[in-house]
Amino acid sequence: MWPLWGLLVLAGAVGARQVPPSNETARMARFVAHTCDWGALATISTHDPVRGQPFANVFSISDGQVWNSSGVPYMYLTAREISVQDLQVNANASLTLSLAQTSYCKDEKYDPQNPLCAHVIFCGVVEKVTGREADFAKTALFSRHPEMKDWPPDHDWFFAKLNITNIWVLSHFGGIEVVTPEDYFNATPY
Repeated sequence: MWPLWGLLVLAGAVGARQVPPSNETARMARFVAHTCDWGALATISTHDPVRGQPFANVFSISDGQVWNSSGVPYMYLTAREISVQDLQVNANASLTLSLAQTSYCKDEKYDPQNPLCAHVIFCGVVEKVTGREADFAKTALFSRHPEMKDWPPDHDWFFAKLNITNIWVLSHFGGIEVVTPEDYFNATPY
């Protein structure tokens, strides 16, 4: 039996009672990472005419099944994708996730740029995962994005994660806050 919060998140219902207090920054970061299904991944472009410039692209993500948050953003990638081609040259990236993609900000009448509509920026290195971690990533992603399992097999899909090195959280007025990876992984989203 899933806990009530798992059922609410699964149904896409992120209400004010589930969102952590904004002063619990590490917990807020975990909550946003676990609640969001997609984010903007920024790479350094290797493609003309924007070679060497920041380039953001949308990717589906999951840090685990609804009731099992790992905090690690997993992705399902193919080398055919232009951002993945950037990562093959420079694996450093940032990933931005925002509660604007949930019903929470709309229900609270928060503009996506309003700090109360929390967002998190993760920086790190995108790495391919294998073995048991790839099995976890597959379950995490396919549970939230079931269409993925039917994507063309000739695209040579693989599972990857953002190995987080830096975390910035904006969840209240007064400026962005830095959360250490250690504090982030020690926090729980609920």
